[in-house]
Amino acid sequence: MAVEATAERVLRLLGLLQRRPSWTAAELADELGVTDRSVRRDVERLRALGYPVRAAAGVGGGYRLGAGTRLPPLLLDDEEAIATAVSLRLASGGTVAGSGEAALRALTKLDQVMPPRLRAEVRAVHGATDTLAAPGVEVDPELLVTLARACRDAVRVRFRYAGRGDADRERTVEPVRMVATGRRWYLMAWDVDRGDWRTFRLDRMRAAAATTWHFRAREHPDPAAFVQRAVAEAPYRHLARVRLHAPPGRVRELVPPQVGRVEDDRDGWCVLVVGGDDLEWLAVRVVGLGFEAEVLEPPELREAAARLARRLGAMAAG
Repeated sequence: MAVEATAERVLRLLGLLQRRPSWTAAELADELGVTDRSVRRDVERLRALGYPVRAAAGVGGGYRLGAGTRLPPLLLDDEEAIATAVSLRLASGGTVAGSGEAALRALTKLDQVMPPRLRAEVRAVHGATDTLAAPGVEVDPELLVTLARACRDAVRVRFRYAGRGDADRERTVEPVRMVATGRRWYLMAWDVDRGDWRTFRLDRMRAAAATTWHFRAREHPDPAAFVQRAVAEAPYRHLARVRLHAPPGRVRELVPPQVGRVEDDRDGWCVLVVGGDDLEWLAVRVVGLGFEAEVLEPPELREAAARLARRLGAMAAG
């Protein structure tokens, strides 16, 4: 039993070292419920298994998991590590539904302990590989890893960014989380220069680099909801709210989150919030869902639907 408890504690210690860049012995002891001396012994066990745990003394010192000269033998050999990293890079592009974020988390952990010589081989394999994907979804894997580390380590990031119709401008942000919508990747971050929360498309970023400036985490909106509103509502001239006689789950199957937001209502109805630059186009999209609908706002959408109905009636009369 004591051997099993020690093995479980060592695995928990490894998980803590992978969660953030540095821990003091006291912090680890508190998390694991043991003494500082037990922490030191468990660190030596990890080192014996091949995990490169670094120790630094003095103020700001502690334990951290670093890159070693070889991969820990308990996990993967070189060929397996290269194959795994290449596969994770491809999966992190979002070509497999639901796999992008999980692949990115795994890639970040693997990249943290991978020796530099293997990183170079992974880049070479990936650089010689093309994938067929829909326009706009391709994101540099190095950028994904850079931003994932910055989110984890709470460090500022600088990059050049081209907004809609704008020339590249340098931005400095405090990143919180990346969100994949299925077609594109977005970063939710605190824009230091503008003093507000912003979303950034990763495919519009250039020359992104993490700084050495650590920031204190702020209270922030829910990243997924914030990105959904920014993508589906903010860019458009008109924002419509329409009640649909359909279960919310059914409407969510038909309306991707980057297109519209579905709110629960009552008695078998739900509310669809969707943006667009043309009201008649919005009317066509709503009618195309095939459900009984009631326009809540704006009233101009009712007028656009009436004009469209007259034209359709004339077309049907032929």
